[in-house]
Amino acid sequence: MRSILSILFLVSVYLAAAQATPFEKYGPYGAQTYKDLKSALKVSSDVYRMDLSYQTVEPKLFNKIGKLKHLQALQLSSNGLEQFPPDFSKLSSLMYFASINNNFSAFPKNMHGLHNLTYLELFGCKIDSIPNEIAALNSLKVLHIGNIEDTLRISNQLKRLSLLQEIAFESVVLDSCPKQIFRVPGAKYISVSNSRVQALPEMDRTPELEVLILDFNQIREIPRSIYKCNKLIHLSLKNNKITKIPDTICLLTKLTQLDLRGNKLTKDDLEELRILLPGCKILN
Repeated sequence: MRSILSILFLVSVYLAAAQATPFEKYGPYGAQTYKDLKSALKVSSDVYRMDLSYQTVEPKLFNKIGKLKHLQALQLSSNGLEQFPPDFSKLSSLMYFASINNNFSAFPKNMHGLHNLTYLELFGCKIDSIPNEIAALNSLKVLHIGNIEDTLRISNQLKRLSLLQEIAFESVVLDSCPKQIFRVPGAKYISVSNSRVQALPEMDRTPELEVLILDFNQIREIPRSIYKCNKLIHLSLKNNKITKIPDTICLLTKLTQLDLRGNKLTKDDLEELRILLPGCKILN
């Protein structure tokens, strides 16, 4: 009986973990989620997870956040914040950080202190460049940046992040798709959507790429080198200006879905694609 209960407990834990949001997956199992910074600072050694969404956070109080030495997950949203405190990098245990609709204009200083950070999400901020110091985040696996009105400049040092697997730039201004994104050696998922992209770089340095999403841009051509992404499973090109897909796409033998809705391909072009990709579902 006891063994059955143990199995049921393990199953329930597994199911709960599977349904958890990215934020909830960090921190010890069962750890309390603190929702008030002032209260959290009073018990700093017991704080592993904190969600301060939709509440005003005083800058003076935010400047003390470095005291939360064990904090592993921090979520911010619409807090009226404009800059990171000087000791933000003292959050050496931090693994998850997300900020939505705060006016941060630059990344935290001394990012080498954030060496355990694996998930970074910045939406609706005023950051206009990813600095070279991004290379200090050598544990980073997920990078999401979006809803930025200025042209976003991306450091060449992004390629130093050997553990980075998931990259998303959504609703930012890029003009052309930065080749730096396609030089991240372990990238499995790349999304560059609604970012005014007109042209794509050669794709010869993304050997692990499985999902590529380039929706709502102004792309006219797909480079012939697309075939080098030979692990690609899903390719989405919705709402672009594509009139032709290179025949080299036939070498993507693992491709199971190609989304071409909202482009300018003819029926003949689509029929040819179906012949080139017999095992792939083509949406048009």
